[in-house]
Amino acid sequence: MPTPVLTCLGAAGTVTGSRHLLEYNQHRVLIDCGLFQERHLQAHNFDAFNPPASSLDAVLLTHGHLDHCGLLPRLVAQGFTGRVHATSATCAIAPIVMADSARLQMEDAKFKQKRHAKEGREATHGYAPLYDDEDVQAAVARLAPAVIGQRVSLAPGIEAVFFHAGHILGSASIAVTAGTGADRRTVLFSGDLGRRHNPLVPDPAILQDCDAVVIESTYGDRLHEPTADIGSALEAAIAPAAKRGGVVLVPCFAVERAQELLWHLGRLFRAKRLPPMPVHLDSPMAQRLLEVFRTHPEATSLGFSAADLDFPGLHLTHGQEESKQINERNGPMIVIAGSGMCTGGRIKHHLAHRLGDARNLVLFVGYQADGTLGRQILEGRKRVRLFGGEREVNAQIAQVRGFSGHADRDELLGWLERLPHRPRQVVVVHGGATVSGSFARLVNERLHVPAQAAVAGVPIALM
Repeated sequence: MPTPVLTCLGAAGTVTGSRHLLEYNQHRVLIDCGLFQERHLQAHNFDAFNPPASSLDAVLLTHGHLDHCGLLPRLVAQGFTGRVHATSATCAIAPIVMADSARLQMEDAKFKQKRHAKEGREATHGYAPLYDDEDVQAAVARLAPAVIGQRVSLAPGIEAVFFHAGHILGSASIAVTAGTGADRRTVLFSGDLGRRHNPLVPDPAILQDCDAVVIESTYGDRLHEPTADIGSALEAAIAPAAKRGGVVLVPCFAVERAQELLWHLGRLFRAKRLPPMPVHLDSPMAQRLLEVFRTHPEATSLGFSAADLDFPGLHLTHGQEESKQINERNGPMIVIAGSGMCTGGRIKHHLAHRLGDARNLVLFVGYQADGTLGRQILEGRKRVRLFGGEREVNAQIAQVRGFSGHADRDELLGWLERLPHRPRQVVVVHGGATVSGSFARLVNERLHVPAQAAVAGVPIALM
């Protein structure tokens, strides 16, 4: 029998769009099925699946972020009829993320149709959403909960085991074993790896032996700045803005990052390290995730309590009208809204209203990919494009780096070093244009393991 073959269809030479195909003996398993979020790559979300969706035996989800699960409704709409295996918490999170994505796409398409029709511009696929609510429900029906540490049969000769990855609630690294006898290979997919000592989720697990590792490299070319106390960093950024009566806008990923931010803010307010002020969680998806934290304690860290995510002054915004009313109020106040890279969602409307005021602060607490609006603002552009027009950026800009949900360069290397034995090969994914290549070279030099950066669509025979 042939040895298994790996082909990275997304997140190869780029950070988002995770899709990794494992083929063995005419069977096919897809690990993750995510959206491209970089602006210059978003058109590829409309590409037809190759190989065809109907030819896949199963899909495995490492976690519920949009760049890992966001293309599932389109996959199902194009003919996938197998099961989508994920941890129980991910099976609760992914439907929320996909439904929110469908809503945003439909709203954005409607807005573009209206604006471009007024301008007399010709229609393109950019006017239509990738999928709708019915497509999301069809994808949700394919979800199959998996238990951490238990084997899942995917197809003849192919099975998988999930392990804690420490990235977000329910996130997993997945070991996929394919083949028999001398051709048997175990491929370990890191998924997105978190950092140790996260107050909300367990540390990344120490994993089993494997023949090959597919590892992310989002921060594979840098080290996180030492942040002994994230609360102090938040206090230093927010307190001056509150003193000048400003509004603190926090573009925030609704899954995990918003909840971790609430955990830290609650500690600051309870300790009176910040003055009392309203905190608006203006993200329906982040609010729904609060309930997932309450109902999936098996996926949280030891000692965590869902009550830690609540405090006096916290307001959960309901509906668009209530969201709009926030922009009629003066500071000081904090507004937490999605999306985390400012690519869509309510944060764009708040930015449109607040960017021009120097009293305000845009506080980034997450990674900003190349080409996103968030990266443009973070890099200091004085004018950015919002809703078809140019906006001046006069607000203060700050970033608290200690929130990163991704392991940095040395933490990624440490994760590889904790494997019981060195793998035969390492494939590096989820990095910018040069990051994956530089991290692959580092793996080769430090661990003396053959390593390569994945190239989209190029098959890799497993040694």
